[in-house]
Amino acid sequence: MSLEQLDGFLAQAQQDPALAESLAQPLELEAFLALAQGAGYAINEADVLAAQAREEERLSDTDLQARAGEEARRLRSFIYS
Repeated sequence: MSLEQLDGFLAQAQQDPALAESLAQPLELEAFLALAQGAGYAINEADVLAAQAREEERLSDTDLQARAGEEARRLRSFIYS
């Protein structure tokens, strides 16, 4: 698991204005991984998913419910009557 690599990449992005600018835009997972690998970090899809799970574990129940509500509102536009 390369969570340390992912954390290091994100820390470097805070110090590197060009990298921070690249990450400020929404990226597809493949583009994110290519950017990290280009910066010398060995990160894969499993690492990103593990980091997302780690962040969700830190959220309170209220925060998780609020996030679920936001997602439900966005998805409603895809449901046809």
